[in-house]
Amino acid sequence: MGCVYSRACIGEICVPKDGRVKEPQRGRTNAAEIAVFSSTSSNEGEETRDQIHSQLSLNLPGDQELGITRLSRVSSQFLPADGSRAVKVPSGNYELKYSYLSQRGYYPDALDKANQDSFCIHTPFGTNPDDNFFGVFDGHGEFGAECSQFVKRKLCENLLRSNKFHVDAIEACHAAYLTTNTQLHADSLDDSMSGTTAITVLVRGRKIYVANSGDSRAVIAEKRGKEIVAVDLSIDQTPFRVDELERVKLCGARVLTLDQIEGLKNPDVQCWGTEEGDDGDPPRLWVPNGMYPGTAFTRSIGDSIAETIGVVANPEIVMLELTEDHPFFVLASDGVFEFLSSQTVVDMVAKHNDPRDACAAIVAESYRLWLQYETRTDDITVIVVHINGLVGQAGGESANPASILRPPVPQVSEATGSESPLAFSLSSRNQQARHDLSRARLRAIESSLENGKIWVPPPPAHRKTWEEEAHIERALHDHFLFRKLTDSQRHVLLDCMQRIEVQPGDNVVKQGGEGDCFYVVGSGEFEVLATQEDKNGAVPRVLQRYTADKLSSFGELALMYNKPLQASVLAVTSGTLWALKREDFRGILMSEFSNLSSLKLLRSVDLLSRLTILQLSHVADSLFEVSFSNGQTIFNKNEGLSALHIIQKGQVRITFDRDLLSSPNVCSLKSDNPNEDDDQQTGKDLSVEKTEGSYFGEWTLLGEQMGSLSAVAVGDVMCAVLTKEKFDSVVGPLTKLSQDDQKIRDYPLDAIKDSSKEIDISSLAKVSFTQLEWRTSLYSTDCSEIGLVLVRDSEKILSLKRFSKQKVKKLGKEAQVLKEKDLMKSMSSAVCMPEILCTCADQMHAGILLNTYLVCPLASILHTPLDEQSARFCAASVVTALEDLHENGVLYRGVSPDVLMLNKTGHLQLVDFRFGKKLSSERTFTICGMADSLAPEVVPGSPNLFLASR
Repeated sequence: MGCVYSRACIGEICVPKDGRVKEPQRGRTNAAEIAVFSSTSSNEGEETRDQIHSQLSLNLPGDQELGITRLSRVSSQFLPADGSRAVKVPSGNYELKYSYLSQRGYYPDALDKANQDSFCIHTPFGTNPDDNFFGVFDGHGEFGAECSQFVKRKLCENLLRSNKFHVDAIEACHAAYLTTNTQLHADSLDDSMSGTTAITVLVRGRKIYVANSGDSRAVIAEKRGKEIVAVDLSIDQTPFRVDELERVKLCGARVLTLDQIEGLKNPDVQCWGTEEGDDGDPPRLWVPNGMYPGTAFTRSIGDSIAETIGVVANPEIVMLELTEDHPFFVLASDGVFEFLSSQTVVDMVAKHNDPRDACAAIVAESYRLWLQYETRTDDITVIVVHINGLVGQAGGESANPASILRPPVPQVSEATGSESPLAFSLSSRNQQARHDLSRARLRAIESSLENGKIWVPPPPAHRKTWEEEAHIERALHDHFLFRKLTDSQRHVLLDCMQRIEVQPGDNVVKQGGEGDCFYVVGSGEFEVLATQEDKNGAVPRVLQRYTADKLSSFGELALMYNKPLQASVLAVTSGTLWALKREDFRGILMSEFSNLSSLKLLRSVDLLSRLTILQLSHVADSLFEVSFSNGQTIFNKNEGLSALHIIQKGQVRITFDRDLLSSPNVCSLKSDNPNEDDDQQTGKDLSVEKTEGSYFGEWTLLGEQMGSLSAVAVGDVMCAVLTKEKFDSVVGPLTKLSQDDQKIRDYPLDAIKDSSKEIDISSLAKVSFTQLEWRTSLYSTDCSEIGLVLVRDSEKILSLKRFSKQKVKKLGKEAQVLKEKDLMKSMSSAVCMPEILCTCADQMHAGILLNTYLVCPLASILHTPLDEQSARFCAASVVTALEDLHENGVLYRGVSPDVLMLNKTGHLQLVDFRFGKKLSSERTFTICGMADSLAPEVVPGSPNLFLASR
């Protein structure tokens, strides 16, 4: 499948070219590319109407140059005091009210990294007051910032210079993108491994033209009854799209994730599902014989090397006619849509009357989610445009999509408001927003849990009265930056707020300087001043007044990144400010203060100890906090308990019936010694006091109800609460700890004899699931689980690998499971591979019974450093296992502590062959995932192949 979306792609653009790295050319000037932009003025030009009309009436080339010259005077527009701008669209008799916000990303290893995003807003665009232009450009690579700035300038110029701009906006946009791409290639700026994506919207009267090259996005809101629905006006151009995937592969690209390119996952699996399940490891594009460029998008401007494998600049263009049912539209870089869906963004904008407030809320939430799921943030840029006063339809035309649809050459998709972009095909949809922690974030959390490296808030310099705390809480209550904080995080934040006394005339912040604090006004009056250009030169103006009565606060952007301040704040009277430093704000978010505490507590719950960090993190997000005062009843014998409670503050006294101790699922009641005095007084009743860090009610997660229990708060108590419904929704039903589970834990290890000597293999050749009693789970994957089973009518414990039929079918992994089973059966002679006794199945599962007693994954003993002798033994076991596999002609790419199992004798056993491969005599896969012919001297078991497998 070629690039069918643009006539310019056929035969030319998508043909692989020589991918040489461009040498920068110095001292070269193209007369046709003399810069027409200037930063000398930030205000709009004051062209007279006579000048504009004379140019339009004559229709001379000067019309183009006048429009381009005008761009130089509006390229960095200054927002008025209300935070937004408005412009009239005469032909439609409506108003566009817009605002924007661009935030530099937070990169811990490169704190001074430039913001590679850029944007432009031209209202009007050129000389026609009906034309307005909005664009977002997301640079990438070493020179990404320079590329996005270059494209921002040149694209607008090329669009205005096009002789088709006034007659065919679609053709003009298409040509402008390609011309800009050619100019970037020819410029001295090195775009061999750098470039930018581009999403632009041209508003012309009642129509908008959306051109997209890359993975930034445009979304329009549409009223449907009482609901406001997000309609995507662009579909991200990434390998997740089947059409784009096939196109770049035909151009020679290898498409693999980082795990696949490094040999950690099977490169043959080319179905990545949704981005939600890829924990920040999307499919990327690589040249056939190298590990570059690694772009996660399939179209961009620049990227001359990536262009040789199909990364083209050709935009996909959508035309849409605006109606009264379209209240606003949004343009944003992928820094917004990584963790926020289009509908979520639309819902956030709908809550704000001012687009500036909407921009701030979107950027703040994006920033928060980046720090929650990653160890960094991307650059984040958003433009919000409100459409006010538009009524009816132009000329009374019908909104029938069939009447306005044009052939998609070049890539054109025209749709009415209720339609998805038709030319993308009905099956094309943007990927879901991510909701999984990245591996880097998981490693950081694991390190914090194991090493205790938790951010500690600084001690408060001033003790606050309850009136002061209440005032600060009221000021922050509905603030977009702090709305999603938990109660614990708010308490920490209050402790971090430092008191600052000011006198009349004091400069709190100064325009043009850098600030690193957010302030809440405690008392006094403050003026916000900004120096603005006027006819009389630079004139200071008072934009706003802050007082405590208004619950005023300022300095939000200073919490996120270093940026020159746009205004000064001056103390008019003496007063008090409460300041929060950027490092403390970031520390609260980055360390996930309450989340890490919850993870530690959740790990201490015996029932939850088998869960992974990722699962525990999802569970921690489902916790909510409940407070109890001294002596308050938490639950009594009549009400019963309905959730797991983890004590974060205070103590809880639990009184219960002695008979409950016989239940295997009330470990929390057994963990403390019963109070003997209470035992003597009540006879059958016992009581325990649960202290901070302990828990109770874990049996509720199993759906069990325990009677004869009551609990009372001792002092002020705060508990993190988890209900069964919440737990099941994020993890799934918890495997019940039965009496047999208790037996397996208490069963003496030395009492179990060597299974290989005791079991009559012939008697287990046709064992069924009914003859096996599942005891406990040791390790699980997306569709399988490895655990211990008891063979009925015997005392033999064996290991069983069982596959969930429902999950296997849902994930489309039937062939992979069968392949894995066949590979394991072929390995019966390997020491590191347990013998397969039989396979079995029932309505729910398919299983492989293994002749071994597995104990745990290798990862479970690596929480603390091993001594040198143990480390040598583990390393030697891995090397021996790989050599054994190679002697059997098997390439094993699943080497990680999570999948390497230890049996009861402490020897390594391999039972996960999802990424294993039987070698043929013709080809294999190296660590880079490339197909290589086996040289005569490279045979299974050789050192070269061994290194490739590692």
